[in-house]
Amino acid sequence: MSTATAARPTTDRYPSRHLPTARITQRLDPVVHGDPDRGPLEASQLHFYQDNGYLSLDELFSLTEIEDYMAELQRLRSDRHVTARKEAIVEPDSRELRSLFAVHTHNEVLRQLCQHPKLVRIAQQLLGSDVYIHQSRINYKSGFRGKEFYWHSDFETWHVEDGVPAMRMVSCSISLTPNTPYNGPLMLIPGSHQRFVSCVGETPDNHYQHSLKRQEVGVPDDASLTELVNDFGLASPTGLAGSVTFFECNVMHGSNSNITPLPRSNVFVVYNSVHNTPVAPFCGLPPRPDFIAERRHFEPLSPPYAS
Repeated sequence: MSTATAARPTTDRYPSRHLPTARITQRLDPVVHGDPDRGPLEASQLHFYQDNGYLSLDELFSLTEIEDYMAELQRLRSDRHVTARKEAIVEPDSRELRSLFAVHTHNEVLRQLCQHPKLVRIAQQLLGSDVYIHQSRINYKSGFRGKEFYWHSDFETWHVEDGVPAMRMVSCSISLTPNTPYNGPLMLIPGSHQRFVSCVGETPDNHYQHSLKRQEVGVPDDASLTELVNDFGLASPTGLAGSVTFFECNVMHGSNSNITPLPRSNVFVVYNSVHNTPVAPFCGLPPRPDFIAERRHFEPLSPPYAS
């Protein structure tokens, strides 16, 4: 199934980057769309995700299952031709590979991981429908020089710059190295997914060319972050290689720099409901490239959702 970009609705339910000051509003969409009878997650896990905006699953994959994926990450990182590709993002200072996008479209080994039934079934259950991949990438955070990802809501960018209408998406981070408290693990503000932080600053042309290296537009202001942390606190899921964290598209998250010798590398997949495909970007600019945000191919992943 392919489609052209739909027209943008006349009403923007989640306006951002328009006002001179930040604003926090309430979420307007459900968090969990499925139920315990239609997927692998139990009721207690769905409730935890509903309340906190994330769910960590230790050793969802065994070390044997992820051996090939780990080897592929290292192969790509050592290939000097990879950093020259349009899908590659390098660290702004060290020039080391920071991210490699669209791995589910141009790498057969990682395509199998992104479309693994274990992941797809959980995404389907959380979103209550068939799903497709909106985005995939490898996030490398090398020892000593891996830079931070500043606080942000993914949905804010996917809504403003990609035109995704609603908060009916889920991100999935698959750990292919241990995520420890020390090597720049994912940090979240649990519960922050229930609020939408409208950011300040007009979106520049071709913003993705800079934001994927160091994001400065579409990030929350200090006062909004302070309010969220005061209200909800902080969480930092850690785990061995093979652990997986699903986190809601609007939960505020980020990660620190890695100054340890221990690398942290994850495969990151964004599943979107087939009922939530992008329209024209809400910033009024041309959409970002397909390798960052899928706009043409919305074929449901297998296995099909058990409706």
